[in-house]
Amino acid sequence: MSENVDALAPRGQEEEHEPHFEPVIKLTEQVEIKTHEEDEEVLFKMRAKLFRFATESSEWKERGTGDVRLLQHKETKKVRLVMRRDKTLKVCANHAITPDIKLQPNVGSDRSWVYKVAADYSEEPPTSETLAIRFANSENAQQFKDEFEKAQKINAELSRAAPPAAPAAPVEAEAATKEETTEEKKPEEPKESEEVTESKEEPKEEPKEEPKAEEEKKAE
Repeated sequence: MSENVDALAPRGQEEEHEPHFEPVIKLTEQVEIKTHEEDEEVLFKMRAKLFRFATESSEWKERGTGDVRLLQHKETKKVRLVMRRDKTLKVCANHAITPDIKLQPNVGSDRSWVYKVAADYSEEPPTSETLAIRFANSENAQQFKDEFEKAQKINAELSRAAPPAAPAAPVEAEAATKEETTEEKKPEEPKESEEVTESKEEPKEEPKEEPKAEEEKKAE
């Protein structure tokens, strides 16, 4: 019996063969992908599901499920809303948080909000959309609304504190400069001391030949 077991056991002299395949293309350089979110700070982040109202069919269509975020730019301090789909990370919502946006509760639900945006930049060209965002529970929905309204106040204060536009140049000064550039130089008139002389050539008188008849009479 022991001989049969030894016969089935792997022999020490035999080595296992492991195939090795060289890669066809070697990736030596790493490509850096920019999401245009590198200069922004995340103020709020929560998982949600987004819908858009299709006017052509008069029905709600799902745009995607993922994390909705409120991003504030580090320099301008402006806040916008960005939402990306799970796995694909495709943008399904990207719009500014303007003071005119009003979050209204959805009919028959205490965990979703409906609102309109003038320009959503998730696709090109930007379009006006009616969106609905739904959360896991009413507490999350209320927390989103509180942070959304805070962002509205921040953007409203920034728009008020923006410096006024530079005043336009006076119209009279612009007209004066135009007259100077369009003014033509007049030709100089000759001075009184200078006399203009014209040389005229007198026609030369050619000698007149006498008629032959008179010459013959003189000879007689």
